[in-house]
Amino acid sequence: MGELTRRLESRAREEGFDLFGVARAGPADPEGRLRAWLAEGLHGEMDWMARTAPLREDPRELLPGCRSVVAVAMSYHTDRPLSTDPAPPGTVWISRYAWGRDYHRILKKRLVRLGRWLAEAAPGAAWRASVDTAPVLEREWAARAGLGWIGKNTCLVNRELGSELFLGILLTDVELEPSPPATEHCGRCTACLDACPTGAFPGPGLLDARRCVAYLTVEHRGGIPEDLQRSMDHMVAGCDICQEVCPWTRRAPADLHPGFAPAPHRFRPELAALESLDEEGWRTWRRGSPLNRIPFAALRRNLAIARRNLG
Repeated sequence: MGELTRRLESRAREEGFDLFGVARAGPADPEGRLRAWLAEGLHGEMDWMARTAPLREDPRELLPGCRSVVAVAMSYHTDRPLSTDPAPPGTVWISRYAWGRDYHRILKKRLVRLGRWLAEAAPGAAWRASVDTAPVLEREWAARAGLGWIGKNTCLVNRELGSELFLGILLTDVELEPSPPATEHCGRCTACLDACPTGAFPGPGLLDARRCVAYLTVEHRGGIPEDLQRSMDHMVAGCDICQEVCPWTRRAPADLHPGFAPAPHRFRPELAALESLDEEGWRTWRRGSPLNRIPFAALRRNLAIARRNLG
């Protein structure tokens, strides 16, 4: 590894990133998997995925002269009960990624500091940081940078930290030493595919977002088919099942970052308490979390489904 790359990794560790890797910039999807996925309509109503596909296919469209893609990750795995464990009556499930503070802000601030450090270490360097805020194929670049492999549930999986990972990407025109790619370790396991309550995986590594509970509760704005409503059970914001059943995630170390520790009111909240919120109350309730993508109308729809499912 080059001296600058070693120093950059050391700086990334100082910022609290658990994983660090570098990939050489270039076409992100030479096999055309993204285009095929979009052509099948598996992205549902996420039209922005189609509009930004050309940018996602090559980071050099986002940062002219981009030579290197730096990928980092932080674990949000916590030692708490699973979504499928018996729950107190009348409670609903908020996905683990939203229990703590907004990961966009936490990772973005650290990535920006990393980019500024790089610009000082390599004067004149251009860079751009993204944490789900730019049209970048984060998981693809994280896999190329050796952070893990893309599992059958389409999540990035790391042998030590599992799949409950927040990813960040730093594009730069500095030529850094690429990291060796990780090997795949799903083997014959199909736990994630078998456990999906809505059958959202037509095959390994292929997600039909239109059937995914995470998509339905967070991104989808219309009505939800009756058969999928029943399968949503008590989930009102995201779904964790395909990650919770992964053997690599189950054995991962927990609670590495206090910022992602569950806020008491977001861990298995009472359905009645959420139903009592008005729109301003919902904005206050979700403040400081990554739940801003769920408008009040979608929340009310999700709560109504949960109420029927809970009987």
